[in-house]
Amino acid sequence: MVTKGCGNMHDRKRLEEQIEHLRTKMYEIYENDPSDKRLLEVSQNLDELLNKFNSQDPTT
Repeated sequence: MVTKGCGNMHDRKRLEEQIEHLRTKMYEIYENDPSDKRLLEVSQNLDELLNKFNSQDPTT
């Protein structure tokens, strides 16, 4: 059971890292060209990760 919890904590940490990576990428794209078509795609991917992160149980 402890192993499962550690796996979930690892998954949560990995999600946090992916979120930060996409957030940085989104800001960089925006700073270079606010009308860049990639901005929408990155933003949508970030939204998906944030929703996944927020739906996880933080105690596991």
